[in-house]
Amino acid sequence: MKKTILSLATLLLAVPTFGQKKPMKEYVDDLMQRMTLQEKIGQLNLMVAGNITTGSAMDTKVSGAIAAGQMGGVFNIKGADKIKALQEVAVKKSRLGIPLLVGMDVIHGYETIFPIPLALSCSWDLKAIERSAQIAAKEASADGINWTFSPMVDIALDARWGRVSEGNGEDPYLGSRIAEAMVRGYQGDYTRKDNIMACLKHYALYGAVESGREYNTVDMSRLRMFNQYLAPYKAAIDAGVGSVMSSFNLVDGVPATANHWLMTELLRNQWKFDGFTVTDYGSIGEILRHGTAATLKEASAQALTAGTDMDMCSMGFIGTLEQSVKDGTVSQKTIDKACRRILEAKYKLGLFANPYKYCDTKRRAKDIYTADNRAEARQIAAETFVLLKNDNQLLPLQKQGKIALIGPLANTRANMAGTWCVAYTPDKYATLKEGMERALQGKAQLLYAQGCNVTRSEQLQRDGEFGKTIERGDDRQLKAEALAVARQADVIVCAMGETADMSGECASRTDLTLPDVQHELLAELVKSGKPVVLLNFSGRPTVLTWEQQHVPAIMNVWFGGSETADAISDVLFGDKVPSGKLTVSMPQATGQVPLYYNHLSTGRPVPDHADRFWKYQSNYLDVRNDALYPFGYGLSYTTFSYGKVSLSAPTMSRNGSVEAKVTVANTGQRDADEVVQLYIRDVVASVARPVKELKGFQRIHLKAGESREIRFTINADMLKFYNAQLQQVVEPGEFQIMTGPNSDQVSTATLTVQ
Repeated sequence: MKKTILSLATLLLAVPTFGQKKPMKEYVDDLMQRMTLQEKIGQLNLMVAGNITTGSAMDTKVSGAIAAGQMGGVFNIKGADKIKALQEVAVKKSRLGIPLLVGMDVIHGYETIFPIPLALSCSWDLKAIERSAQIAAKEASADGINWTFSPMVDIALDARWGRVSEGNGEDPYLGSRIAEAMVRGYQGDYTRKDNIMACLKHYALYGAVESGREYNTVDMSRLRMFNQYLAPYKAAIDAGVGSVMSSFNLVDGVPATANHWLMTELLRNQWKFDGFTVTDYGSIGEILRHGTAATLKEASAQALTAGTDMDMCSMGFIGTLEQSVKDGTVSQKTIDKACRRILEAKYKLGLFANPYKYCDTKRRAKDIYTADNRAEARQIAAETFVLLKNDNQLLPLQKQGKIALIGPLANTRANMAGTWCVAYTPDKYATLKEGMERALQGKAQLLYAQGCNVTRSEQLQRDGEFGKTIERGDDRQLKAEALAVARQADVIVCAMGETADMSGECASRTDLTLPDVQHELLAELVKSGKPVVLLNFSGRPTVLTWEQQHVPAIMNVWFGGSETADAISDVLFGDKVPSGKLTVSMPQATGQVPLYYNHLSTGRPVPDHADRFWKYQSNYLDVRNDALYPFGYGLSYTTFSYGKVSLSAPTMSRNGSVEAKVTVANTGQRDADEVVQLYIRDVVASVARPVKELKGFQRIHLKAGESREIRFTINADMLKFYNAQLQQVVEPGEFQIMTGPNSDQVSTATLTVQ
């Protein structure tokens, strides 16, 4: 009888009491005292949920692992009912009833899809970007998700790398501000049901892979890391991001996931990050291929002791750590630290208070893909389009006559949202053709032809797995149909460029020009003599040199999300004015990449915009050094004039501040937004500094004829950099203060720091 009573008491002690008010440390301390070593290791295991139905949730391999206390989280499962079924397994069937983290790649929206992150950055609208993350969190949380693998803040300078689409461009200052906005938008203060935990990625330097080739190696100096690449990661940390995902690449010759300097010394000791870290998919197993570990057991021990807390899909922690404790290669104290961080994340999300906090099945109808959410996505998308050329004010188009819409991107539903839309519902989204038909209804006639395939090579299109939803046809027949339609039209709109899957993960390209048959068709349409507008769909900077020379109007529309069709129509026909500004440098030729505005000067620079080759100077034989379209560039349907920048004082102390002022006027006929940009150059320093760096910007609205004085406060933080000893310093001397509409067209004043 005594033995039975003791067993019952032990059982009651093991089951947590949900809804209690204990402080986090006390609660987690108490829980961990009751956990076995294997249960602690189980919290460090993250797996794909697989194909779960509510009826069979108890019978799957995943649910068996959850019931055994061998899984701390699952990811990429959709539906509050399915997720609730798995949470019930965790809460009711496992010994301690610890709820699950449920993650998903909610990168730029859930079912209401916002523009791809690169496009969002081109809005330079931090409030809109934060709001997009709030709506994404609201929708994801309404469907059971409590954790997103976003934001991605990798600085990317090489347009060949496909994941340029998932980041915020080439600039560390703008990338930092966007990182902060995304973290605020996703997480809030965790008290609401519609906030979820963010996961900063990819830590670190993933955007610097050699040759722009996916999963490739990275090698750079610490000085460059700190001055050019690390700022957005630290900004997200300082904003309170709850988790960090390690990157696939090497850092200083050691895989990031097993790099103690990166994961512990920098992240935790210097930056004071107190959340948890998770690997990217299977990256502990990939340590073996890097050649820095011989077995999965060894790789798992390296990753854990380096500071990695959770293993995504390698099964290394769950399969080897218990033995590693027994043989002394891993300490239980290290496992305890990692387990505590996972449990603290669940506490912060409120999962111990209510494991079903995110499993309210009634929320889907009122929170997901709503009219309000879609309206915001449509408005934000319109802010991201970048008008690159507009000869003779061809745009906006008039809603009259006959308009030809031609191109492989014109009548495709699945390609409008862009890459990384795990939860999207493309059948609900309009094609560009449908959006333009709505906009022109009763006012003008829309003619349509596909015109060509995505690319001439069927094998390339098939093996590359892009454009799968665009029907292939005979290119000669398709072109003939397009030319026949063009002959009937007053103006031609070409929807061309990349498909959604031609950028994103594992979508590296060596040629950034318009694909072969698309270029050939565009050239034929230009020859027709009709006015041509190119809508360039892309997830990266592309080469538009021929197009700039021959096409009257060009607008980069990226991939604008679920509301792309209507948002493009809004801008194309002038209901809204384009205001996007590039956050990447658009090259004249693929051979220029990596290309970025904030480069260092060489000992043999050529003059800006040099139009001839300079022998024994740093330039190319065949192409100018500069970008076709520079960082910060973007036209409008109105015009803006900038006065000269002036300073409130010519000098400042190292701890002081001065004010820079510039007058901006809307000199055109349309009310519009403009992004006023501030750049600074440290002219002489102990280490070479970039020719200019973005240090501030203001997105303003000016009515036609209105002018406004824009002010920037310049302080010591804006002048700091990391010196050769990796100390952040302000050095006295001369600084150039520049303002303008982009990184190329600036007015300059001189400031002396004493």
